[in-house]
Amino acid sequence: MQASEVSDSSNISQFIRPPLFFTEADDCVHCDLCPNNCSIQSGRFGACGVRGNKKGRGIIPFYGFISALAVDPVEKKPLYHFKPGSKILSLGFAGCNLRCPFCQNWHISQNTDISGRWLQSGEIVSTALEQDIPSIAYTYSEPLVHSEYLLDCMTLARRHGIANVLVTNGCINAEPAAEILKLADAANVDLKSFSAQTYKKILGGDLQTVCSFIELCLKMGVHVEVTTLVVPDLNDSNDELTAAADFIASLGAEIPWHLSAYHPDYRWNAPPTDPAFLSRAAEEARKKLTFVYTGNISGGNDTFCPHCGSALVRRRGYNVEITGLSVGESRNSAAKYKCAKCGKAANIVI
Repeated sequence: MQASEVSDSSNISQFIRPPLFFTEADDCVHCDLCPNNCSIQSGRFGACGVRGNKKGRGIIPFYGFISALAVDPVEKKPLYHFKPGSKILSLGFAGCNLRCPFCQNWHISQNTDISGRWLQSGEIVSTALEQDIPSIAYTYSEPLVHSEYLLDCMTLARRHGIANVLVTNGCINAEPAAEILKLADAANVDLKSFSAQTYKKILGGDLQTVCSFIELCLKMGVHVEVTTLVVPDLNDSNDELTAAADFIASLGAEIPWHLSAYHPDYRWNAPPTDPAFLSRAAEEARKKLTFVYTGNISGGNDTFCPHCGSALVRRRGYNVEITGLSVGESRNSAAKYKCAKCGKAANIVI
């Protein structure tokens, strides 16, 4: 696959960093980062729009280009079981290796001619340290297509005791995924559909790659939550939602699943997700999964102890009240909370 042309007048990183995950052969460059497996001719970019070929050499001219930098509540990612009530420094990028027609962030994911600023990884980590923010999220557009920057920033963040969070579509090949996940503490992975055909023909991705990425996260001890944007006429059939719930449950019944309501955007004009339908889908999923939440609709998303039923965390929008948690034991190098009432372990990272 190929995308836009390389231009000498386009944004060129002012930072020098040797690129990774390229195989160079004559004038053609093969990108090994994601399942698109782009063969990029000289003067062109791959499908993501940010990894390219200049005169037979792999290039990453958007290294260090940040399209957005904001302090968010961690629940906005959404992460409900990772450092609840804390702040997180969120980094946005440009470009994406998928082509979702309903993308809610298409202005930055489907375009690289956007405003932003150039920031070294040290500047990002210094910002988090200066503001006493415990975590950094790589988010908004697809962060994994900027793997070199992630590796540098995540390495420095970990050295300074700052947690690394990926908000990602999970479309990345196994080898680079393993390198990045060594440095990750948490991930919210978009499971955009549970149809291989939808991924291939409509989204430009690969379902099995996403499933394998979620499995690898868990294997490597990364805290995982899954999000599905429920899009009418695309992925909202009962059969598909059931299949997705079955897959998540097969990996762990306590993995949080966020079912979010869609609104018309970019190239998808179906009506917004019906809140009543979303609530029913969540109730059905709770027959198999302990923690299922709804997003972008009104209503509470409290977390209850699966053992005694007491409230652990109460949420009203992004206002969070930790009502029933106490410090528990460390597991997989991450400290976990326990229920203050019954003392049983809660799948919530401190």
